[in-house]
Amino acid sequence: MVQSVELLLDPDTDAAVRAQWAALWDRGIASLHRVQAESNRPHVTLFVAHAIPDEAEEALRRAFSPQSLPIRLGGLICFGSRHVTVARQVVPTASLLSLQRSVFDVAVGTGEKPRIPPHIAPGHWTPHVTLSRRVRADRLGEVVTTVGGDDLDGHGVALRRWDGDAKREWLLTPPP
Repeated sequence: MVQSVELLLDPDTDAAVRAQWAALWDRGIASLHRVQAESNRPHVTLFVAHAIPDEAEEALRRAFSPQSLPIRLGGLICFGSRHVTVARQVVPTASLLSLQRSVFDVAVGTGEKPRIPPHIAPGHWTPHVTLSRRVRADRLGEVVTTVGGDDLDGHGVALRRWDGDAKREWLLTPPP
């Protein structure tokens, strides 16, 4: 299953993304709004692996302190073809790319090497915030008219760990 390290968004940016989830849902388009669990929150995935060893998690805690990282949610991007995942692109900046590379290096540089999908490696990673999964291709225009538009400036404020097996989260760095 999925084990990940994610960058959480500031409250205003989080609320703006949730409003887009709700707008899609209100139009009958599957969105992350359907999952009402507390742990379902907008985020930027920085690292994914089949497993993250305890020593990697401790190294991540030691390596990163609370910070506020400016981010810009840009245009819509799609992954897939027949049933599409729609996301807001996170415009890559030197600071964001450096953070992702550092998280990757710390996570893989400790103990046992986790199985890592190739798309998460630095240089292959596409930063994004997911809005909807499994959208039929014939509804993509409706998605664009519902949530497309201006860029959204905000901040990444904390790192969290997500355990997809146990469906639970915990902070690695608290918000500043």
